[in-house]
Amino acid sequence: MAQLAKLRFLLGSALAPALATALLILFIGYAIIGPSGLLAWGNYTRQLKDRRAELRVVEAKRAELANRVDLVDPRHADPDMVDELLRRKLNVVHPDEVVVPLK
Repeated sequence: MAQLAKLRFLLGSALAPALATALLILFIGYAIIGPSGLLAWGNYTRQLKDRRAELRVVEAKRAELANRVDLVDPRHADPDMVDELLRRKLNVVHPDEVVVPLK
């Protein structure tokens, strides 16, 4: 009976450190393997590089569109741009047309 009590005391006193160690191992594993862990960091870096390249393309397209909007602003419209848009909308433009600037 004394042996059983001694064994129960040893197991009870080892339970708290064992749980703490298991919890620590779980946190370390999550920090390495988890969705925002060290292994995912390389993937995030690659995705960031891809998104920055995509952002540069979108910003260039946005700048191009902003320029076109400025060219057709009613207060100071560019006559060539207005002519181009009108001809395209009215379907009177031909594929073999060449625009020759006079100035």
